[in-house]
Amino acid sequence: MAKQTSVITLEGRVGRLSFYKTKDGYLAREKGGVSKSRIMNDPKFARTRENLQEFADNASSSKLLRDALRPVVSKIGDSRLNLRITQAMMKVLKTDLLNTRGDRKVREGDWNLMKGMEMNASSSLGSTIFMEIVYTDSPTAWEAGIAGFIPQDFLAVPRGATHSRISATGVGLDFTTGIRTVQTVSSPLLPLNIPALAISLPLNKTTLTGTHRAFVLAVEFIQLVNGVEYAINNGANNAAAIITTEKV
Repeated sequence: MAKQTSVITLEGRVGRLSFYKTKDGYLAREKGGVSKSRIMNDPKFARTRENLQEFADNASSSKLLRDALRPVVSKIGDSRLNLRITQAMMKVLKTDLLNTRGDRKVREGDWNLMKGMEMNASSSLGSTIFMEIVYTDSPTAWEAGIAGFIPQDFLAVPRGATHSRISATGVGLDFTTGIRTVQTVSSPLLPLNIPALAISLPLNKTTLTGTHRAFVLAVEFIQLVNGVEYAINNGANNAAAIITTEKV
């Protein structure tokens, strides 16, 4: 640990040196830390290596899910969504009962833990859509059905919105190969001041290859001006949630 004796005091980093102020005056130290080689080989860092290996599997698995859900995620204004997906997937990984610590995998964990996850922490699906939604699930199909409704009465409409759209998205994931498949079906653009007819959003499961599936329902709000669609508040009021999960 070096102490600055010059009349010119520094704070911050210069090259490999860090300058900082303490109650004992201005001090300087060289950038340190444990080398990568030691972490990867020293028995004392065995637990660290285990954590790194599981973090790597969780990171790649989380990215696969985020990429597959891109049609939904791109319309959600939650800056912490990626982090929340990563945290949720880590909980799945930790339920892997087949592999020892350090070798646990997301694909072997309890996939049902992802069920109910909200895509927008500040605008949940339940606080945005108030009509009854009927979900039909079979070995070959998944469907969301909504009876006719008046959008202004049964949607939490943000200021400036003129229309809404409700969508169902199904994703198939293979965490071993990294292959993903996606299918999305959407309602027509729904004027908020006109009663909407019944909506049926069917998804064909046979097109969703992979070992894990997730089905998401989403609602977005739009301002339509001269035929051009504009997002409301950068998607801050849009909502979506994982309704159903399954392992094939």
